[in-house]
Amino acid sequence: MNDFVAGDLRLAANGQRSDVIELTWIGRSNERYPGKLLMPYFQGVLAEAVERGVPLELHFQKLEHFNSSTITMIIQLIQEARARGVRLVMSYDQALKWQKMSFDALRVFARDDLFQLRPI
Repeated sequence: MNDFVAGDLRLAANGQRSDVIELTWIGRSNERYPGKLLMPYFQGVLAEAVERGVPLELHFQKLEHFNSSTITMIIQLIQEARARGVRLVMSYDQALKWQKMSFDALRVFARDDLFQLRPI
């Protein structure tokens, strides 16, 4: 799995583990249409998760900011992962008010084992 870089955002892939695909979000996601850049990348990530039979973990603790367009893209990702049967785990820094508020709003999607929010 390769890293992804677009503008002020970097997704760092941790290739150390074979039992999970881990991506750490670093920087700022402030693109107006982040889905145009990120969804093609995530299509490949989800395909690899299906092929390997492993969950996808997204770590947002190092992310400084994301805009409302990014939330929309994250919701698309949750739905796409669920449709493919990929377990998706999102970790965030609950001490950061903006992260806590954003991810608390996503709890509505945590209705089965395929999606989990993990406050750190």
